[in-house]
Amino acid sequence: MNNYWLTKTFHSSYGYVRYGICGEGPPLVLVHGTPWSSFNWRHLIPGLSEWFTVYYYDLVGYGKSEKATGDVSLGIQHHVLHELLAEWRIHEPVVVGHDFGGSTALRTHLLLNVPYKKLVLIDPVALAPWGSSFFSHVARHEEAFRGIPGYIHEAMVSAYVQDAMHTPMPADTLKGTITPWLKETGQAAFYRQIVQAEQRYTDEIEPLYASMTVPTLILWGAEDEWIPIGKGRELRRRIPNAAFRSIPNAGHLVQEDQPATLLGYLARYLVDDENAI
Repeated sequence: MNNYWLTKTFHSSYGYVRYGICGEGPPLVLVHGTPWSSFNWRHLIPGLSEWFTVYYYDLVGYGKSEKATGDVSLGIQHHVLHELLAEWRIHEPVVVGHDFGGSTALRTHLLLNVPYKKLVLIDPVALAPWGSSFFSHVARHEEAFRGIPGYIHEAMVSAYVQDAMHTPMPADTLKGTITPWLKETGQAAFYRQIVQAEQRYTDEIEPLYASMTVPTLILWGAEDEWIPIGKGRELRRRIPNAAFRSIPNAGHLVQEDQPATLLGYLARYLVDDENAI
């Protein structure tokens, strides 16, 4: 469902990656977070492709990419992105990262010195402390969670992802979001990525935010209950000259709650004069 546009495969050092490319113009890379996939960018890709060549992919361990039994943490995702940029032969792209995708974009830029033309962070996981009580509980009992009946797992994942939206999640959105996490392989992968979600990966880069010079826009769902908007305002203070905007009537999954508003902010910042925001 709605994965027809992931038509290409890249074999990274950490597992194969499914990706797609759409549009013409300067390069723009979309990096999703957890527990999402490139499926959740589908409302934005057609509009962005009017101005950019849009590159989108599923992180290793997510979506249609390889659900490896090894490391799928933030500790390797920035290396995967680095390899993809080399494969695509693009330099100084615009990068848009949501949730863990924001962390991945930041780590790629700050630890591997990859230059960006502009950076947009949407409700990123960037400042400690983070990680819900659910994450902590799964980390202590991963084996038990991987072994629960599939129908119970599906009910849990469904409830979990719906909590990320401020508005009710449509049935097709729910189906497209949870399908990669179902059946034996998907179920194991879902809990694996939660167990490997360690705060040390953002602790490592937090001291570097003050050194950033790339033009940065931070967008935040005003009703985000996963990462409160106060974290966004604090991140703006940490990154020199960063712009910040809240998006009304949106929770953590802004691209599903308010895709038109989000696209408007992106178009204005990325296409028009950068100071127009």
